Amino acid sequence: MPKISKKGILTPESPIRKLVPFAEAAKKKGIHIYHLNIGQPDIKTPKVALDAVRNNTIDILSYSSSDGSETYREKLVTYYAKNNIHIHKENIIVTTGASEALLFTIASITDPHDEIIIPEPFYANYNTFAITKGVNVIPVTSTIENNFALPNISAFEKVITNKTKAILICNPGNPTGIVYSKKDIQQLKNLAIKHDLFLIADEVYREFVYDGEEHHSILSETGINQHAIMIDSVSKRYSMCGARIGCVISRNKDFLFTVMKMAQSRLSPPTYAQIAAEAALETPQHYFTEVVEEYTQRRNILIKELKKLDRVTVFTPKGAFYCIVQLPVNDTDIFAQWMLENFSDKNETIMVAPASGFYSTKNIGKSQIRIAYVLNQKDLIRSVEILKLALQQYQEENI
Repeated sequence: MPKISKKGILTPESPIRKLVPFAEAAKKKGIHIYHLNIGQPDIKTPKVALDAVRNNTIDILSYSSSDGSETYREKLVTYYAKNNIHIHKENIIVTTGASEALLFTIASITDPHDEIIIPEPFYANYNTFAITKGVNVIPVTSTIENNFALPNISAFEKVITNKTKAILICNPGNPTGIVYSKKDIQQLKNLAIKHDLFLIADEVYREFVYDGEEHHSILSETGINQHAIMIDSVSKRYSMCGARIGCVISRNKDFLFTVMKMAQSRLSPPTYAQIAAEAALETPQHYFTEVVEEYTQRRNILIKELKKLDRVTVFTPKGAFYCIVQLPVNDTDIFAQWMLENFSDKNETIMVAPASGFYSTKNIGKSQIRIAYVLNQKDLIRSVEILKLALQQYQEENI
C-alpha cells in the first residue's frame, strides 16, 4: 500500500477546525452553537468592495499578473504610506491570502531542517507551514502570568544556531492579543541584524489595536531593509475572509525575486477577489473607528464576564480579537469536545479552540483555550454563562 509522507503524517490538525465534525453532529441534534473557535468576524464587509464585484462588467475572467494587479499594488502603496510604511509597488507581491504569503516566504528563505524561531503561543498554521517545507519551529515561550509579553531577547539568543534563518512574530498577536511595543520591535530588529536573520512580521491585525496602544510595523524601522518581511491580508481588516487576498512585502530584491518565481508557478491570485480588495481600500475611516469601538466593547464585556468565573485566568488583550483563557481542567481538547458531544444548556453550547495547538512545545497550554470575540455582546455574555455551567458539570462528572 502506498505510504503517506512523513511531512503529511507530522502535519497537525487545526485546533480551530478539528472539532467541526462534533459541532456538525450537535447541530443535527438541534443544538445551537456559539462559535468562539474561529476568527470569522460578523462585521459586514464594506459595501464598496461587494459592489465592485456585483457591478463589474468583465467579459473574460482572465489571469492577472503573477505579482497581482498593478492598480491594486499602487493603491496599497498609498494605504501603507498612511500607516508610516513607505514602499513602492515593486516591493509588493499579492498572494492568495496571508497563508500563501507565509508559505512562499518560508520556502524562499529556508532549506529542509533549517529553523525559524517563533514566540509561542502562535497562530497554529505557522507550524503547519513549516512542517510542509521540512523546517523546524523553535519556540520561545511566553506565559499568561506575564500577559504573553515578548520573552527576553536572551531567550531568543539561546536558541539561535547555524540553522536559524528567521524570527517570525504576529503583531498584534493571534492567539494572545499582544501588541508589541516599539522597543520590542527594535530589540528584534537588532537581533536579526546581529545574527543576519530575516525578521518576518504577520501584521494582518494592524487596525485592531485598543486602549490607546499603537501598532509598530517592522517596515517602519530603518536599517533593516534586507532583513524585514511583512505579511498582510484583507481578511480581517475588511471582514473579507473568503476573498483570500494577502500580500508579502519586502525591500529585499533577492527575496522578492524568489517569491515571484513561486507566484508564477501558481499563475496568479484570484481576479474578482483583487477587484474587491482594491475597492475596499476606499472604505471610509469611520468604518474602522466603529469596528474598533465595537471590538473594544466586546472585549471588555468578555473579560469582565470571564473574570467572574472561579479558577479561570485571563488577561486583557490589547489587539486583534482573541484571548487565551486558562481553565480549571486538565485537557481542554477533551473538554471542548465534551461540550459539543455531551453538554448543552437550553439546547445551546459553545465551541472553543483548545490552546495546546497554538504551542509547539509539548504539554503546554493543555488547560487553556482561545476565544475569538467575534460575536455580538449579548451572545458573548450568554457564551460565558454556558462556559460556567459546563465547567461546573464537567468538574462534577470528573471528581
